Amino acid sequence: MAKLDTITLSVLQAALQQVCDEMDLTFSRAAFSPVIAEANDRSDGIYSAVDGSLIAQGSQGLPVFVGVMQYSTRTVIEMIADGRCLAPDPGDIYIVNDPYLGGTHLMDVRFVMPVYRGGKIFCWLSNTGHWPDIGGSVPGGFSASATAVEQEGLRLPPVKLFKKGVLDPEIYAIICSNIRVADQRIGDIRAQAAALLIGQDRLNEILDRYGDETVVEAIAELRRRAAEQMRASIAAIPDGVYRSQAFVDSDGVVNEPLTINLAVEKKGDTLTFDFAGSSKPCAGPMNSVLATTLSSVYLAMRHIFPEVPISAGAFEPLHVKRPEGTFLDAKYPRPVSGCAAEVSQRIAEAVFAAMVQALPEKVTAAPAGSSGNFALGGNDPARGRDYVMYQISGGGYGGNAGHDGLSNGCSTIGISKSPPVEIMEQAFPVLYRHYALREGSGGAGKHRGGFGLAYEVEILRGEARASFVMDHGRFGPQGALGGQDGAPNSVTVFRGGEAHVPPHLSKEQDIALKAGDRVRVGTPGGGGYGDPRERDPKQVAEDVRLGYYTAEQAREMFGVDV
Repeated sequence: MAKLDTITLSVLQAALQQVCDEMDLTFSRAAFSPVIAEANDRSDGIYSAVDGSLIAQGSQGLPVFVGVMQYSTRTVIEMIADGRCLAPDPGDIYIVNDPYLGGTHLMDVRFVMPVYRGGKIFCWLSNTGHWPDIGGSVPGGFSASATAVEQEGLRLPPVKLFKKGVLDPEIYAIICSNIRVADQRIGDIRAQAAALLIGQDRLNEILDRYGDETVVEAIAELRRRAAEQMRASIAAIPDGVYRSQAFVDSDGVVNEPLTINLAVEKKGDTLTFDFAGSSKPCAGPMNSVLATTLSSVYLAMRHIFPEVPISAGAFEPLHVKRPEGTFLDAKYPRPVSGCAAEVSQRIAEAVFAAMVQALPEKVTAAPAGSSGNFALGGNDPARGRDYVMYQISGGGYGGNAGHDGLSNGCSTIGISKSPPVEIMEQAFPVLYRHYALREGSGGAGKHRGGFGLAYEVEILRGEARASFVMDHGRFGPQGALGGQDGAPNSVTVFRGGEAHVPPHLSKEQDIALKAGDRVRVGTPGGGGYGDPRERDPKQVAEDVRLGYYTAEQAREMFGVDV
């Protein structure tokens, strides 16, 4: 540590973070698809050359990719080592989206690139972007009733998409031949590669300035300190076993709930997460691969202890028992399109519900916990081209010991946000007839939950097919410590003047629509925290004045006459 003083360590920590942040911004600003360019459904990071473990990740990337990308990067390293994947050269970029190789769902496409120093790999850079279509049986990839992963789209093992800096035309042709609106993907592919190249340039500038040995030493010290800080945070929790449950509405095929059972054992300065007794692997697409399950636990703990620096060290005191034989450890060929956006959030909800018992002053009631995945694919006759539109939505956050929940916040798993209505109407033949807070959706409590979003979109031209893979349609987000649950998800499709509610409430695929048909969605509100009867009557009156609740709701939910 002779060369590495405290100031230098702090500067290098910020510098590595800045590299990842600049990759994130480059990716979004250069991408074509609104889901990346506007909604920020992407992430970038730096990973160890040895085992792919996380060194740094962009603060503006999706937290669910924190654990996932280190596992997919590790898989690439392992497959190169045993000859299942071609060895890299400088300028090579691998593409992979196989869920069972450390991934999420097929739409989350990862690029992995080695960074060389002195002829040797110094580290790996990796990023993930949500492609609006990856083939499969329905536009957008969210097949609500898929029973095998092949129905969800094109599955890619690690292959070199760029060789020595040049896009491989044969691999690119294979990809484009298997996805919709393929002509638009080149923009996202170039943006994703450009982000890695920017990261490589910025990282080399840091290495040239401080020296490889100093940066390596800093990386090791930052990992050690992150582990130490997480252990110190855990040590303050009372020893014991904290249990909880969370529920997935259905798997999209069998209309019955799936159960997540969780027991969190705190002992000393470690936490052990055991999902034994959870539902068995399901027929539909609500299975979760192991990497996503692990990452869901990590991101939940990041919500609870946001002050702990992000690196692989922060995960060392978190022991997750492999949930073999459950839908949280999916294996080929189980469908998984709902794992990253929906099941991951149910896992996080189970963690919150367990940990609020141990840390009531720090943990919130359940947030909306659904990304509101709505995919629409069709043909725009006015422009003479096909399109795939992907809409994600915010929802209410749970109340906590200090204040009410945030309204229309992003999903638990990331910072991704709904693309602006103006952008969506410009890019696709749709009109948003309504877009507002979903009044009354926040769960009652001493500190109420935040409110979800209510929107209605109309098809203006041509014909289209709609698919939904959402959740919390049967059960609203859990209240905590006496608080009430938030309002559940709501989906209604209006076709030919008739209202249609999906049998699975929040899941259905391939709904035929034509001009004039409409889709109405109400996203969940957050759970309430504490006894609603303890809420300050002045706050209840203010909520009624602002139109958040009616006077009748105030009386029924809070016992206050306004």
